Amino acid sequence: MIKVLFVCLGNICRSPMAEAVFKQQLREQGLTETIEVDSAGTGDWHLGKIPHEGTRRLLDEHGVSYEGMRARQVRLSDYHDFDYIVCMDSNNERDVRQLFGSKCDGHPKVFKFMDLLPERKTPDVPDPYYTGNFEETYELVSEGCAKLIDRIRLEKLQ
Repeated sequence: MIKVLFVCLGNICRSPMAEAVFKQQLREQGLTETIEVDSAGTGDWHLGKIPHEGTRRLLDEHGVSYEGMRARQVRLSDYHDFDYIVCMDSNNERDVRQLFGSKCDGHPKVFKFMDLLPERKTPDVPDPYYTGNFEETYELVSEGCAKLIDRIRLEKLQ
């Protein structure tokens, strides 16, 4: 089983949106038995909470399930438990690398989500908690999740 973890700040907007969209895409491609996904936050402010209402509204509009999702914080054990740790912005990546320590320095399993979309020329997935633009985040997440599936197919499923 290949395991993917999406990470943002509070685990109520971007990373749960990515988790839900990625799960949907995995279902559509028949990969749910091959790839597992989760999400987490670097902060502890929203532990146990369901995704933000803006994330839920947008996922509902697109028919994407977020059932059973609750915010959790990144754990040290996540480094060993996941094959891909995808951080939604530069600060999340810095915090994750700090938590995991020197063992992840330069390791390709930890990377920024926008590295999947270099043609977009933006370094980070904007946080709709602050911008209010959940649609922009959904568009980036949908496109990036599809690219991540392609990457996993190339790296792990051949």
